[in-house]
Amino acid sequence: MFLLKTWRSTAFGVFGYMNFTKNGFLEHSKKFKPEDMQIQIEGKNCVVTGANSGIGFAAAEGLASRGATVYMVCRNKERGEEALSKIQNSTGNQNVYLEVCDLSSIKEIKSFASSFASKDVPVHVLVNNAGLLENKRTTTPEGFELSFAVNVLGTYTVTELMLPLLEKATPDAKVITVSSGGMYTSPLTTDLQFSGEKFDGVEQYARNKRIQVALTEKWAHKYKNKGIGFYSMHPGWAETPGVAKSLPSFSESFAGKLRTSEQGADTIVWLALQPKEKLVSGAFYFDRAEAPKHLKLAGTSKSHDLIDSVIDTVHSMAALDS
Repeated sequence: MFLLKTWRSTAFGVFGYMNFTKNGFLEHSKKFKPEDMQIQIEGKNCVVTGANSGIGFAAAEGLASRGATVYMVCRNKERGEEALSKIQNSTGNQNVYLEVCDLSSIKEIKSFASSFASKDVPVHVLVNNAGLLENKRTTTPEGFELSFAVNVLGTYTVTELMLPLLEKATPDAKVITVSSGGMYTSPLTTDLQFSGEKFDGVEQYARNKRIQVALTEKWAHKYKNKGIGFYSMHPGWAETPGVAKSLPSFSESFAGKLRTSEQGADTIVWLALQPKEKLVSGAFYFDRAEAPKHLKLAGTSKSHDLIDSVIDTVHSMAALDS
């Protein structure tokens, strides 16, 4: 097990250095088609979680600049209002709105979903971007490990509760979940809240991000007849406030080599704009192309067989049937 973990970390480090940095983006962008990003989406409603800074802000701004009506879901009202004003001013699009919700709280998510449903608007694109990496174990008031609560439980609950509004937007509806290349270092596990005595925030984050990729596969299969496309992606290594706070040494050692938030958000916007016929529901995307979900010899692929067990547990925690 130790050797396998070491191999995963080494393979990930080499693969990441070659592909996930700013230089990787610039190299991959040589194959990009400019016309892919010139599509306008006036009249389409996009919900972006964690939209007040970093990649979420860049995604919301990118969608607003192409005419979408954007609902920014943010935890902090003041920071959310500031971000909203910036996007309205930079894009000239006034159809940008703030929804305040702490995505670590099932109670708040249910309240938000109920309130949002009363608007009775179709949701064409849901971007599950909100996420965090906590280096110390923190437990939410509802009793869940904080990283898991936001990255997995929050993502699952928001998506499931948004399904009726996504169905209103079929056949154009899409759910885009922002994972991370870090998931390459971890197999799927049923140890959702990191039971080990010595909490490892980076490993827990990787586990959470692996779940998001497997969950996207499952959603694509489960809801294939609902006219909703499900996609996971990863943004590469981007210079964001979240990375600077959670991984300060990584941020410092890669100073000048990390992607901008806009480069990190590029594939989110690209996925939102493309006709669904060009995309593969359940797939994992990176730099506007389908990407492998597992590194060679990393021993993670069979772990996705555990996803039904993971979903049963998460569904029960979210108490969506009550």
